[in-house]
Amino acid sequence: MTEQARRGANLAALAWQVAAGADEAIGEAPVPRYRGPHKPTGARPAAEPAPPMPGEPATAAKRDAAPPPRRESSASPRLAASAEASRTARHLAEAAQSLQALEDALKAFDGCPLKETATNLVFGDGNPRADVMLVGEAPGADEDRLGKPFVGVSGQLLDRMLGWIGLDRTNFYITNVLYWRPPGNRQPTAAEIAACLPFVERHIELVDPRLLIFVGAASAKTLLGRSEGIMRLRGQWFQYQSRGMARPIPATAIYHPAYLLRTPMQKREAWRDLLAIKARLVELR
Repeated sequence: MTEQARRGANLAALAWQVAAGADEAIGEAPVPRYRGPHKPTGARPAAEPAPPMPGEPATAAKRDAAPPPRRESSASPRLAASAEASRTARHLAEAAQSLQALEDALKAFDGCPLKETATNLVFGDGNPRADVMLVGEAPGADEDRLGKPFVGVSGQLLDRMLGWIGLDRTNFYITNVLYWRPPGNRQPTAAEIAACLPFVERHIELVDPRLLIFVGAASAKTLLGRSEGIMRLRGQWFQYQSRGMARPIPATAIYHPAYLLRTPMQKREAWRDLLAIKARLVELR
């Protein structure tokens, strides 16, 4: 390679580094990092602090030293955007006076990033005048494709489970905490849940059921403000009430059917939970 060709190759490599963002030198000489530890040459030693004056406390140098520059957290803009999305969601949800108005508000709401990757809004299904309302976590692939909650394999199992105690989609209503599917069915983030939560609370207020069932731990922890897992939450009765409700609603949690498909040994406990729900419905009627 000629000197001119070598020079051209070096300039091209330098231009590539600048385009990649390496546009600032941090030392006067290159560091051969593949040759083991290297001590930079020509580096100036850090200046030692001046000794304190007679009678001056030894800590004065630290006290008077200029504080390090404050770094702005890269999360701050995201937190601000999340708070703004929650405020907008609260305003839109509180303004909705019917389920149709709430669904229209969700369609117009752009504060949840899941909307950008989902195929359909998954709002609710069943009888909105029913005494029983179920709330799950998030839509899956089948729900995203059809626009209805719990229509996949786990939803079919849930329908069979509720059928054992005389419930079907003509006498219960079902929705989720999230209205759009997380990509790849991943766990939703706190910001995504916060953006949808005002709509979920208003959803429950508008349906106004007499009994609330949380399908899985995620919805129970979100709406009850609890931190326990489903093993501790199931089999108990709670009182759920949001700001727009005149009275609390009896609420309980059950295993998510997707969990039961993976862990069939828990079906006995799930059956006990269903019997408790059936007995509670008899008391309410």
